[in-house]
Amino acid sequence: MQCPFCQHPNNRVLESRSAESGRSIRRRRECLKCNSRFTTYERIEYVPITVVKRNGNRELFNRSKLLTGILRACEKTGLETSRLETIVDNIEAELQQRAAKEITSSAIGELVLQQLKPLNEVAYVRFASVYRQFTGIRDFADTLNHLQATDNATAYIANGNRNGSALTI
Repeated sequence: MQCPFCQHPNNRVLESRSAESGRSIRRRRECLKCNSRFTTYERIEYVPITVVKRNGNRELFNRSKLLTGILRACEKTGLETSRLETIVDNIEAELQQRAAKEITSSAIGELVLQQLKPLNEVAYVRFASVYRQFTGIRDFADTLNHLQATDNATAYIANGNRNGSALTI
């Protein structure tokens, strides 16, 4: 590991700890020549995941691009950034566990929606509006109706269908 300041190849590790939910190791280092301190991260190198876009183009999975989209959808919702980073960590881990290393952008969008739905309905609708390319108020209304229907179904199941009536969605 070269010092980023003087390029000297020798340094010592001052501190090591787990980072990114145990997916990497953060090391604080000190150059033995110039005594400058710097931080390095060690990660497992995964097989690259290719994302197939709507237009057919292919690009490498970019976790920061995904996080930016989620952050934008969650602005002013009160959700902590660390929680959103955990969503991206979970999605990336799920993608790495799949046998296929090529995934559509729409499949990634659905994974995000699954994670956002229980956290914040506003963030869910915002993300869905961009990801599903809403073109008008009808798209918003359909999504809100779907959200409400699934909430009603969840409540119906949780209450154990006490009155014996059927649920219509």
